[in-house]
Order: sequence, then structure tokens, then C-alpha cells
Amino acid sequence: MRIIKVKNYEEMSKIAADIIAAQITLHPQTVLGLATGSTPIGTYERLIELCNNGDVDFSQVTTINLDEYCDLDPTHEQSYRYFMNKHLLTKVNIDLENTHVPNGKAADIDAECKRYDELIQKKGGIDLQLLGIGHNGHIGFNEPSDEFVMGTHCVNLKESTINANSRFFNTTDDVPKRAITMGIKPIMQAGRILLIASGDDKKDILKKALFGPVTPLVPASILQLHKNLIVVTPLDL
Repeated sequence: MRIIKVKNYEEMSKIAADIIAAQITLHPQTVLGLATGSTPIGTYERLIELCNNGDVDFSQVTTINLDEYCDLDPTHEQSYRYFMNKHLLTKVNIDLENTHVPNGKAADIDAECKRYDELIQKKGGIDLQLLGIGHNGHIGFNEPSDEFVMGTHCVNLKESTINANSRFFNTTDDVPKRAITMGIKPIMQAGRILLIASGDDKKDILKKALFGPVTPLVPASILQLHKNLIVVTPLDL
């Protein structure tokens, strides 16, 4: 585990983006695992800037997102496909055919989960996985549980997650209660994992994840076992 302590959110975003850009420069056909939420927005803004300046080329990159809400159309403003298109994918020179987000509107969710795992395997796995961390320690939508779920699966979101995400919706009732999420296995099989976290409200859970016992009750704690984990944070740990 390598922890890079930074001054603030802006520096965290810059360093994270520079790590991703270096990965792409060294390996133009990189498979990137991407995350949503407020934390990576600054990182994506920096990547767009680097692309526009000619400092990074996304033309051969493949992206695979961690998760998607069930029952939201990809054009819905709160879907994660919409989020990724808005904050990164339509603003860099990537082929949108090479960008992948689970289909939360699939008629057969179990089949969609199987398809997504097969897709990851077909692409040769993820080279660099970008992660944030939820207030309850979730990564993707892998929520606290009695066990680590290995494959892509449908999850019933915890009340704390629904409440945290309600700021993006008109009311808490509008927040989807289920989501498709990449499982622990493809995340842990990534060549590198880049975890970013900011905000004092994330300090305690980040400490538990990085230095506490490895337990599915704190899903992010599994990252302690990864051979190439980079943590970038302004938080004092």
C-alpha cells in the first residue's frame, strides 16, 4: 500500500489524474475501471484538460464502470451512464463503443450480471481501477455484508447509501433501491487500484478500511490485500 498525502481536494484530483494519464501513455490500450460520485469529478476534469492539451490520448482506451442503478434509463440525469458521459466520456477522444456501464434496465438482471463479468474477462481484466469509498465502507455498490460477493451482482442498497445519494434526487423516495455492481473479484484482480477520498466525513471509515481488520462489514478493507494499492487523500490518517 502506498499512501500519497496531499494538501486538498484539488491536489488529490490532479495527482490521481496524472497517475491515470501516465498509465494510458505507457499502455495506450489500457482498460480503465471507473467510478462515479462527487469524489472523482475533479479527477475527470483534469483528465479532460490533459486530453484537450494533447497530453493524453484516449483513442485506444477501454473503460468499464463499477456500477449502475437498476430501473434508470441511461438517459436519466441520475444514471451513471449519463454521469460518465457528462463528466468525462463525451469530452475526451474515446470511442463510446469502448465504454461500458451495466445495463440497469436489463429485463434479466442476473443475465446482465453474467454478461458484465464475461465482458471484463474478455477484455483481459482491468489494468487500473479508480475507486472512491462510501461512508459505510462500500466500494462500487458492494455494501457491508456477511461475505464478500465475488462476481457482478444486484444489491439492495443500504439506507445510509440511499440517504447519501438522495442529494442528487428531488426526494429520498426517488433514489433507486437497487443497483448492479461489479463484484470484489474483478476489482481485486485489477493490475493497480487507485483509491481517492476526501472530506472529514470519510476520515474514520478510511482509517478502518486501510488499517482495521479485513472484513466484509467494511468492504473496502479487502483492498489491504491488493499488491498494488495507491491511496491519494488530503485526510490525516
